[in-house]
Amino acid sequence: MGKKIILQFCLALVAFSLAACLRPPGGKIDSNTLVVWEQEDGFIAPFLDSIFNNFKKLPGNEKVRIQRVHYHMEDLRQQFQTASIAGSPPDMIITPPDVAGVFAVSGFILPLNGLFDFSRYDEQALVPVTMDGKIWGVPSSMGNHLMLLYNKRLVKNIPQSTDELFKSCAELSRDKNLSYCMAYDMNEPFWLIPWLTAYGGWPLDGKKPALNTPAMLAAVKFYLNLRYERKLVPMECDYNCMDSLFKEEKVAFIINGDWSLADYKSRFGENLGVGRIPKLSETGRWPSPMFGGKDIMLSSKLRGEKLELAKRLTVFFTNDENQLRQARELYRIPAIKGMKNSPELRKDPLLRGSIEQQEVATPMPMATELRAFWDSGRHYLGMITQRKTTPEDGLKRMQADCEAKIQEMMR
Repeated sequence: MGKKIILQFCLALVAFSLAACLRPPGGKIDSNTLVVWEQEDGFIAPFLDSIFNNFKKLPGNEKVRIQRVHYHMEDLRQQFQTASIAGSPPDMIITPPDVAGVFAVSGFILPLNGLFDFSRYDEQALVPVTMDGKIWGVPSSMGNHLMLLYNKRLVKNIPQSTDELFKSCAELSRDKNLSYCMAYDMNEPFWLIPWLTAYGGWPLDGKKPALNTPAMLAAVKFYLNLRYERKLVPMECDYNCMDSLFKEEKVAFIINGDWSLADYKSRFGENLGVGRIPKLSETGRWPSPMFGGKDIMLSSKLRGEKLELAKRLTVFFTNDENQLRQARELYRIPAIKGMKNSPELRKDPLLRGSIEQQEVATPMPMATELRAFWDSGRHYLGMITQRKTTPEDGLKRMQADCEAKIQEMMR
């Protein structure tokens, strides 16, 4: 009992401290103030602020204040949970949809059916925020998917298959004297999904983990082949490492998400190329990364005038003008139905490449069980790729650990 009382006291203390931190400096939070949390990269902040400032300039919004608070992805998830338990959450969050399942089941966010006209949005963009017939987020973009990016100063044409990729890498090693051909985060399971799907697999079978399978075994062995036999990717390279290698032109190819396009475009200009991850020659299948995008979720604490204000901001954020502006400036695919097929967007080579990849991607399901996969997969995939365990043993343990985590979540 003593430990339980101490834990409850600590949670109460954290909740009290967090509630105090949420109050904007110089005044209380009233019906004209919206607190918005986001987890965007730093260079996206000016775009967000300009959207918010334009909203405040609309007639009738002269008294509106918007307090934007930035968090890293995992910090936002944890802080939003803690703040919601404390009773002092932000009014809105802008985030990828992979957190929506946990937030919905926990009662932290509002179901939005009847609050917005969802007929405007692409049906695929709604899949990652739909569960049990309810919609839990308003899509502000469609994507957040992985694709192949390449440096045109090092390679002229994007390979269409893994056989072509291997041939291109051999030529780069000989002619450009590159130590490695390609980089991506091999220890992060999100980067494994494209190859898993190319072998016909998927991490969930309904709501049950499907990790100790022939498809998953083939995918991780393909990983090991890239790293140890073909030596195409660097050892022990996380996201920051792969990003630096590509920017420093030490690798020709990188597998990264649409969130990186604006940053790389500013660095490489017309020398940045984008396209689909090459078709797996062994199976003849295109890799199908998960996609979601960015979504606006509303706290379940919202009521009355504050809720109406949050709704107006959300509608403004995702109107046609701002969707097109977001595509032009950030290279994000609009979530509005049919807009990705507009000639203006299709003629841009970066957007066209991103759209072509998204068209063979798979919507991320709004399943709380995915959280267990990300956590278990990250640990055991790292052990496998670092050869601390065999693929067979690692997948067996990954499956068991993921099942245990799901059971724990259900208690």
